[in-house]
Amino acid sequence: MERKKRMTKLIRSIVSELSALEEEEKIAALNDMRKALYEISPQHSEPVDCVIWVGAEEVVANDYNPNKVAPPEMELLELSIDSDGFTQPIVTWWREDGKFEVVDGFHRHLVGKKLGMSKLPIVIVNKNRTDKNDRIASTIRHNRARGKHIIDAMSEIVLELKNRNWKNARIARELGMDEEEILRLCQISGLEDIFKDDDFSQSWNIEDSYEDDFVALTDEVTEMEKEEQGFRTVNTSDNDRIFHTYDKWECYKAGLYNISVEGMSAEECEQTYVEFLSDLTAFETALIHVVTEWKNSCEHYLTNKSMNRIAYLGQAAVCYATGIPSKYRGGFNLLTEGQQQVANEMALKYLNIWLTSTGRCAVTMEVALGGVERQVDIY
Repeated sequence: MERKKRMTKLIRSIVSELSALEEEEKIAALNDMRKALYEISPQHSEPVDCVIWVGAEEVVANDYNPNKVAPPEMELLELSIDSDGFTQPIVTWWREDGKFEVVDGFHRHLVGKKLGMSKLPIVIVNKNRTDKNDRIASTIRHNRARGKHIIDAMSEIVLELKNRNWKNARIARELGMDEEEILRLCQISGLEDIFKDDDFSQSWNIEDSYEDDFVALTDEVTEMEKEEQGFRTVNTSDNDRIFHTYDKWECYKAGLYNISVEGMSAEECEQTYVEFLSDLTAFETALIHVVTEWKNSCEHYLTNKSMNRIAYLGQAAVCYATGIPSKYRGGFNLLTEGQQQVANEMALKYLNIWLTSTGRCAVTMEVALGGVERQVDIY
């Protein structure tokens, strides 16, 4: 009891001293106190046990976050923070240059700066793991824990980690995925749009990738000496789904997932897309070949109701006839809107021909495009 009284008196004395300080000094002193208490806290292993306030200019964005937010959601987040204040700190990583790089809470940090806040609340994670790969993995874990992420950005991140010599087992473990999902992203980077509820023309957009300077890492995962040879896509709970391992996909063997075409530039590949899809006779002929000859590929992809089957058939037809892989599907957007619509309808026609010929029901364009609404978590 006496010890408690002495501590209470001491705390009151400290509070009195703090009250006399200017704002900047008071914040710095409170941060120091929080850090000191954190060191002896029974919850020392939990970053949230030490929330500190730092200068807004000290908090900087990362260059790999796969979350994107539409303007209406950003406005809602701004209203939330402006009305209720910060209810969650920004998760950061301390950098050697003294900056705090955002791991989770990128949009909170943007809104805080937009509202003119001079200080932002942060927690610091994984102080002993400072490699960029670890930062990327932590960001993905935070995003995936909420079930929200952008598929095309995820694909690029997985490929970057692969380029840094991470094996599928380690990527799966660090990002909270299963290896089938990792293999899917690796094998068909460039076709991730088929899982989004986008129009055909929008889903074929592709940005030029870039190579970052990085240091090759040694992967400590040794139990997976041989990569799994088969994997499934989304929508695995549908009893009508048919699965084939990728080595049995005719489209894979035809080069649909290749990353380049020997002797051709990216511009030439995209121009080939334009010329081929403008020739409706050639396009229709290729679609006939795809739905009649690529049995395993059609079963694997066209029974997946959650994907954009229109995009898949279009890309498959181009590859069948010209050998151009799906990576250059951006050429589709060089068509006029009218040409894009006709191409969509042609692909839908042969999707329904395949569906009905296999005892399934024909579908509408909306269903063929995926028809699955995906939300974006912004906080």
